[in-house]
Amino acid sequence: MKINRKILMKVFLIIAASLLQSSFVFAQEAVTVEEGVLGPAYYKVLGILFFVLILAIIYGFMYFGTEEIKEEEKAVEEPGKASLWARIRQAMTKAAPLDKEDEILMEDDYDGIKELDNRVPPWFNYLFYATLIFAIYYMFNYEVFSAGKSQADEYEAEMQAYSLKKAQLEASGAFVTEANVTMLKDQNDLESGKDIFKTNCVPCHGPDAGGVVGPNLTDKYWIHGGGIKNIFTTIKYGVPAKGMVSWQTQLNPKQMQQVASYVLSLQGSNPANPKEPQGSIWQGDSMQVNQ
Repeated sequence: MKINRKILMKVFLIIAASLLQSSFVFAQEAVTVEEGVLGPAYYKVLGILFFVLILAIIYGFMYFGTEEIKEEEKAVEEPGKASLWARIRQAMTKAAPLDKEDEILMEDDYDGIKELDNRVPPWFNYLFYATLIFAIYYMFNYEVFSAGKSQADEYEAEMQAYSLKKAQLEASGAFVTEANVTMLKDQNDLESGKDIFKTNCVPCHGPDAGGVVGPNLTDKYWIHGGGIKNIFTTIKYGVPAKGMVSWQTQLNPKQMQQVASYVLSLQGSNPANPKEPQGSIWQGDSMQVNQ
């Protein structure tokens, strides 16, 4: 297979130029205006430049190589020329040809096993050079310019992000359950609960919660227990046997807490046509049998 080195070099330069161009695009967001702190794009730029540098080193070794490789390049048109992969493998390993192994055969003999004095493979050296380059980058990035975040800084940033997310979830009521729910007294929450009640509960409990198909919610009598926790539980899981659906798939915990709090705020509101009492009187955490 014939390879035009000039074309290969042009392709490499085009790829390198494209990567560098994209790095300049990323650099536009590399520094935040407010505090001058290096942003995520800064690391993208460095990563791209580092990648281009490694490509340049590897290509340089393979293209310019040693005199032996250059001599092989002159014989591309010769019959029986080694394949491209064979030449690449030879350039990366520098292993002695089979017909020259006698020249590097060592005198040691271990139970018939002999050893060849092959040189260190170039690919291993390339890897070592790459680690040196990365070490220099790492030193300047983390120790000299302090551009990169240390593990402690990353931990603090993650903890702050977690705390912020947790606060947002708590504000949305994501952690509210029947075990820890409390009554809301803020007027905005009660108004939200009122809107939810009017949208979903009026057909069964009436616009003033006096009861229609469902029971009166304004007196002291409760079928499934009063108090915020019992009302929240009833709303969440419903009472399928009596036709009340579970609302946990339609309302989030915060909304169920709001509507439960609104229902409790209607205690003693005396609707115009209340339904007869049902269930038992609820006082605190106990139920008293209705006499």
